[in-house]
Amino acid sequence: MNKKLAAALSGGAVLVLTLAGCSDDSDSDDKVNDWAKKVCDQVQPQLQKIAAANAAIQEQTADNSQPADVQKTDSAAFQQISEAYKALGSAVDSAGAPPVDDGEATQQEAVKGLDDASKAYANLKTKVDALDTEDQAQFADGLKDIADELKNTSSNGANALNKLQSGELGSAMAKQDSCKSPSASASPGSGAQATAKAS
Repeated sequence: MNKKLAAALSGGAVLVLTLAGCSDDSDSDDKVNDWAKKVCDQVQPQLQKIAAANAAIQEQTADNSQPADVQKTDSAAFQQISEAYKALGSAVDSAGAPPVDDGEATQQEAVKGLDDASKAYANLKTKVDALDTEDQAQFADGLKDIADELKNTSSNGANALNKLQSGELGSAMAKQDSCKSPSASASPGSGAQATAKAS
């Protein structure tokens, strides 16, 4: 019942977790590196929260999962992801405009996108909370609708980070240990891609 939701969520989480997947081909100046470190030091805990929320939803993908348990888990996960995106937006905002061409516009666009993603996940939490767990068929239909909406929400949040991952900023962020994706062994969300493929 919850497999489509887990697959949709994992797709977004994996996109977000590619934050530091840029190649490190060019040397960035100290100011850009300093900016990247300031952001990345605040990013890692939020990536871990998103991975943990993703893992929690996947744990409720069994066919015998009870609607009430699924609802509780999904609601908490959406809340956690919403807070993580809000914190990511705050991290980019508090770091100031990056010292690159169009840095202020890049920063504002990223902050707006992350804040919008935060609001969208909060809205998904409200929708999950409103589902009727007494009617399993109706609950499953409701989850399907939420999963469809989640695909857009996930990709929009990831797109907000893409700007920061390009060019000089991307190279600088890729150098920061704190901006690297949680490793497959350490990340509770590392099974996300496998779940998405299996669904």
